[in-house]
Amino acid sequence: MKRTSLWCLLALLSLGSASLSQAQQASGATEKAILALEDKWEQSEKTNNPDLVAPLLADKFVETSRSGKVHNKAEFLAEERATKYSSVEYLDMKVTAFGDTAIATGGLKLQGTGESSKPFDIHIRWTDTWVKMPDGKWQCVATHSSNIEK
Repeated sequence: MKRTSLWCLLALLSLGSASLSQAQQASGATEKAILALEDKWEQSEKTNNPDLVAPLLADKFVETSRSGKVHNKAEFLAEERATKYSSVEYLDMKVTAFGDTAIATGGLKLQGTGESSKPFDIHIRWTDTWVKMPDGKWQCVATHSSNIEK
């Protein structure tokens, strides 16, 4: 009887270990996928081409800017089109996966000119929330940024 219980326990532990390993592999794949999408976003800014980031944003995308203003996808893209970046540097990017949701965080140093052709030189922390949509594509549903004091 003790041997049967021992074998059952070992089998249960093996199954649990295999499940954990599969979950970790899936999480690693998700993190790589989100980092690749964040790289596309960075390229959008480096090349001043908001059309690269547009398909990465969900239809109901929400941006909370560093000034606290809230924008929808169309407003965010209009602002990006009016902004001309001369320097873009992403820092300390990390991704944490939670099933079909992932949170990406990082720092960002930006220089350029904004909508009113006013120059800017900013350093921010940002958080992007990504969701795996029913069609299997990852899209950013929300972004938030905060100033880092110099």
